[in-house]
Amino acid sequence: MTHILALENRKLSVSPGDYDTYENKRLEARANALAFRTKQEAQRRHMQAFIDRFRAKASKAKQAQSRIKALEKMQVLAEPAEERTTGFAFKNPKPMAPPIIRLVEADLGYVEGKPVLRKINLRIDQDDRIAILGPNGEGKSTLVKSLAGRLPLLGGEIFKHKKLDIAYFSQHQLDELKPACSPYDHVRELLPDATEAQRRSATAALGFGAEKADTKVEKLSGGEKARLLLGLITFNGPHLIILDEPTNHLDIDARASLSQALNDYAGAVIMITHDAHLASAVADRLWLVKDGAAGPFDGDLEDYRALVLDAQKTEPQEGARKTSDPRATARQSSAAQREAAAPLKKKAEAAEARLGELSAILPRIDAALAEPGLYARDIARATKLQKERAALLAAIAAQEEAWLNALESYEAARSAAG
Repeated sequence: MTHILALENRKLSVSPGDYDTYENKRLEARANALAFRTKQEAQRRHMQAFIDRFRAKASKAKQAQSRIKALEKMQVLAEPAEERTTGFAFKNPKPMAPPIIRLVEADLGYVEGKPVLRKINLRIDQDDRIAILGPNGEGKSTLVKSLAGRLPLLGGEIFKHKKLDIAYFSQHQLDELKPACSPYDHVRELLPDATEAQRRSATAALGFGAEKADTKVEKLSGGEKARLLLGLITFNGPHLIILDEPTNHLDIDARASLSQALNDYAGAVIMITHDAHLASAVADRLWLVKDGAAGPFDGDLEDYRALVLDAQKTEPQEGARKTSDPRATARQSSAAQREAAAPLKKKAEAAEARLGELSAILPRIDAALAEPGLYARDIARATKLQKERAALLAAIAAQEEAWLNALESYEAARSAAG
């Protein structure tokens, strides 16, 4: 991984480095933005106080009007997203003697078909944190559906603690929410004997305050629906949370909150996720599902990534040995396509470099805007910097689009060249 492409607040941004590097830079930028916003709000209050005090005084009317105009032109820095994000929190279950689930020689699959997984022997304890790895289509979802009781066994046995409560989340379950009902309506069904105040409080705890509690589910975003479903299925403190791709509709802040909530949760967690950061932050055990089998993986996520890369390198070589040598015309065509892709690569690299240059200017403007007393000392300069910042953001957005288009053209040409 060399770069992170992030979509946040309806804007795309590109950062060099891995996810941890990106997250550190993002947190630093957020801290700077929050500090600047705090200073800006203090300055706005100071200017407004001057206006309120001297608006009607003849000797100060000109200065008051000047500050009114400056206040109207002042670009208010948006509230950092983290302040607007309600965190996840999962109720802890009562302790339960291990194991909570045990599969013995189990065949898993669908009643109308052959077993997808055969002779599975696995055990789950209440303190387990398990991420399930494996290629798509190998049976990861089949395994968790069977553990959750959504699929009956085709053979073998499954033993569960008699009081076991399982919360199961998958993307298709979003359809199980009632479109015409609100988050409050869903909570009311869980708390039929509670007062309205208690239900409102419980709804707010799920992340739906006064402004969203009565919004129909059909009007909620994908992330809000996922948040609601996660809150409902874990409402009573399950012993095991099973998550099948939980982050597909969640933004970066929500993913970070989910990771923290799962680490604070005292029950067992089993997850299928393409979010490597979430898996590495939460899971301490790995299972591998592949070739009709499922069992512990002896290694970490880096070991598994290396295993996948080795397999990808080997498969083309094996395929090449099974086929005859391509004709000379085919080789020439492939070479010509690669040659045609070279200028596209240079164009993409140039666009990326220009994007980096523009992005490097933004911190300098923000630093200048954050200077103490800037608005009191030099209103004209502050206004000029705000205009420059707005123009720069527009230029960055345009350059990001140009870079992405160039990169897409190059990748298409490279794929065609083989």
